[in-house]
Amino acid sequence: MSDSIRRLHDAVVATRRGNNTSARTARLFAKGRPFIAKKVAEEAVEVALDGVVGNVAATVCESADLLYNLVVLWVDLGIDPDDVWTEMARREDLLGMAEKMPKRARKEAGGVAGGDAGPPSAPPTDAPVFDFHPIPHRAASLPTGEAGSGPARRR
Repeated sequence: MSDSIRRLHDAVVATRRGNNTSARTARLFAKGRPFIAKKVAEEAVEVALDGVVGNVAATVCESADLLYNLVVLWVDLGIDPDDVWTEMARREDLLGMAEKMPKRARKEAGGVAGGDAGPPSAPPTDAPVFDFHPIPHRAASLPTGEAGSGPARRR
């Protein structure tokens, strides 16, 4: 999987530099980081909701969408996939698997990546305002598919 993420990351970087013709990715960068972050949040919610209703196929598709938008956010922030894999390896060494760090361990480590740099206490004054207003999930108003299959999906 890390090879797929690496190839996606490289393609997104190439698009950012103008060396790849991905209109969707270029549009995300043009709209800015708050919009990209909103897309990550929206896809994460869709993954969760599809998982709750047990729609495996939709969860797989939405997971791919989530990973794509997450990689776009990484590129916008200058994060390389190896940075994430290093953090996962650190967690595996500490916890036996690369699971979420307990809050106490994160506080003791000073935030992230072994305490190198925790989150700032307040955003910088020039930071963009992220005004996120979640849209109610479309599944609430869609007809259901076959019994037990969850909401019908558009694709």
